[in-house]
Amino acid sequence: MTITALVGTRKGLFTVTIDDELATLSVPSFVGSPVTNAIRDPRDGALYVSLDHGHFGVHLHRSDDDGATWVEIAAPEYPPKPPGLSEINPMSQQERPWTTQLGWIIEPGHADEPNVLWCGTIPGGLFRSDDRGASWQLVESLWNLPARQKWFGGGYDEAGVHSICVDPRGAGRLVVGVSCGGAWRTDDGGDTWAVAAHGMRSDFVPPDLADDPDTQDPHRIVRCPAAPDSLWTQHHCGIFRSGDNGDSWTEILEAGPSTFGFAVAVHPDDPETAWFVPAISDEVRVPVAGRLVVTRTRDGGASFDVLTDGLPQRDAYDLVYRHALDIDATGEHLLMGSTTGSLWWTDNGGDSWRQVSANLPPIASVRFV
Repeated sequence: MTITALVGTRKGLFTVTIDDELATLSVPSFVGSPVTNAIRDPRDGALYVSLDHGHFGVHLHRSDDDGATWVEIAAPEYPPKPPGLSEINPMSQQERPWTTQLGWIIEPGHADEPNVLWCGTIPGGLFRSDDRGASWQLVESLWNLPARQKWFGGGYDEAGVHSICVDPRGAGRLVVGVSCGGAWRTDDGGDTWAVAAHGMRSDFVPPDLADDPDTQDPHRIVRCPAAPDSLWTQHHCGIFRSGDNGDSWTEILEAGPSTFGFAVAVHPDDPETAWFVPAISDEVRVPVAGRLVVTRTRDGGASFDVLTDGLPQRDAYDLVYRHALDIDATGEHLLMGSTTGSLWWTDNGGDSWRQVSANLPPIASVRFV
């Protein structure tokens, strides 16, 4: 069985091919360029990549031949800010930008929408393309929410849309995650939105604002394809689970060495099974006690296994970003990349891990294709 995944790093896009016991890495594309996110569209096989060129802006590319060649496509652009409009970031007290600072995530649309793509950006905008990225439109209904005036950045100065969970039950049904702006759901393609963060809790704001759903900081939200109402999030302040498509969330209080982290993966067929990669805290973003572990629950968060086999158990300083853990369609293969450029793979649900590489640039995203 051959498995392939895309690995986005600070210095290019790699493809890892796993064939039985052997894992090999390709020569990178976009050498030297920071790759924020890369995905394959399962509907037509196209590859998409988002690059962060810093001063030179965000650039998106598409390949229709498995990465042999790439063409640049449009990048999401915000409309001009209306004259006289002032928007102040509540944390920085600075004027909010209306320019694309990061193309944080690209997601294919529903299977019944063959050309639709979604792109989440900083500063907190969601964009839709109906033509495979040839053009993008800001989803103004989300951008114009009154609640957006309360949003602010987590690790970045501005808020960002980092999770786009397409509901397989019908076109136009999404849950999006925003740091720091909670979670929002639409059932009509983005015409209207409902907050989907009740039950999340923040400890970085005054106590009377801790439960405000409009300012929560979910680091990553994922959906179980076989049970679409089941969502998991690795939040800035812990682990939360929803069984009603985001109407309410329940906090998981105990999960191995820590409930802080960025990444989460859910089993494609079993909503009770999910994986996390803990770190000490926001202030100390390294593994607890220098031991890199993955935690796994098979009973909806009632208990957790601490998985260590094949992972460094001393002097480890690896942090796994929100898009750097992924699971394949079988639910047995997971891939995980770290900020130190290490890449690990498991074919048994995390019981044991194998190091694919220890010498890559810092890894921002991994995605099975």
